[in-house]
Amino acid sequence: MTENSERVIEHDRLFKELISTFFWEFLELFFPDLIPYIDQSSITFLPQEVFIDLTSGNRREVDLLAKVRFREQESFFLIHTETQSYVQADFARRMFHYFARLDEKYALPVYPIALFSFDTPQRLEPNNYQVEFPDRKVLEFSYAAIQLNRLNWRDFLRQQNPVAAALMAKMRIETQDRPQVKAECLRLLVTLRLDPARNQLISGFIDSYLRLNSSEKVVFTEELNRLGLIQEERFMEIVTSWMEQGIERGIEREITFILRLLSRRLGTINPEIQDQIRSLPIELVEELGEALLDFETELDLLNWLAENCS
Repeated sequence: MTENSERVIEHDRLFKELISTFFWEFLELFFPDLIPYIDQSSITFLPQEVFIDLTSGNRREVDLLAKVRFREQESFFLIHTETQSYVQADFARRMFHYFARLDEKYALPVYPIALFSFDTPQRLEPNNYQVEFPDRKVLEFSYAAIQLNRLNWRDFLRQQNPVAAALMAKMRIETQDRPQVKAECLRLLVTLRLDPARNQLISGFIDSYLRLNSSEKVVFTEELNRLGLIQEERFMEIVTSWMEQGIERGIEREITFILRLLSRRLGTINPEIQDQIRSLPIELVEELGEALLDFETELDLLNWLAENCS
């Protein structure tokens, strides 16, 4: 798996976790006209659908599929949400294929949503797929589209919504505004008074997409002072959780890097040995990173683990 594909997988995971955790708030923020006719208590996420593209042979997975009931009715419909992190020429056609297959399988109305989360290009992405001839329009399929890089983060400053607090980090931001946006995201998060787990999800999302350099961190601190956040107890709780989460991510990245080096030097590493390495304290991981330069066979690795993990 390439580094780029790993980034795409991590990106997809973050977005799916955010939207599935705050699905109602996601609808409230972007689709307020949907809210009056949905029974909120009925929302159920269905297992991930997997389709095989018969033309290319590629395996396709629907990102999020929710079954909901019309308010004060016994009938249901589906909300299909697809998060798209890169530009794809035939994306509209793929959305139609998903729609057709979900319609065939469930025989329920499908409300399709596309969430475009790439940074560039900023041109308006299509939200429809058509098939027509000179004498007839055979198909006109459309879906709701949210293109984050065309949204102005300032328009979401006063939204008391956790999805807004997170997604502001992926909206259209001028370079000089990055520290202010991060501070405003955290200000909004403090006002929402979420439980610790949800706080960690949102703050981790923000930190993933708004990593500041040293000069930006200075401006960021000034913004926090200006907003009066540093004295806020809830803000300090979020920052503490944020730092702990960052440390955990750093340890995981280092272990992954060490495993890659070992694989390149020794070949495929036994999964049981990989698990043993993942369980090492960070101090031993760092020592292993230095020691592996002398390894010639897997036996050298086993001997090192036996000597250092007894």
